[in-house]
Amino acid sequence: MSDEHGSPVHYTAIERGTPVYASDGTAVGEVRQVVDNYREHILDGFVIEDASGAIRFVDGPEVARTFERAVTLTIDAATVAQLGPPDPGAASFGANLSSGRVSKLFGRAWKRK
Repeated sequence: MSDEHGSPVHYTAIERGTPVYASDGTAVGEVRQVVDNYREHILDGFVIEDASGAIRFVDGPEVARTFERAVTLTIDAATVAQLGPPDPGAASFGANLSSGRVSKLFGRAWKRK
């Protein structure tokens, strides 16, 4: 499987539009957003969009592997179809490109999206 999906990568390398596959091999959508707990350096989950345009949140423990060209899950397609959207209060962060060296020193190199 890793040949068709590429090499394993860290979840932070996953890009928007990366295909997501359920544990049964069914394509269940594409990555729309990576939700990262930056302070603890752990994956909170992925926001995905399925073929019908429904937005779903896949929790971190439901992610099996992240590859260059795919994300695989520990749950099957039927379970993915039951997932709801992300909580509206879930924070996501991106690089603050306007921060200077002092801001980076004090941990302000990231800003809430």
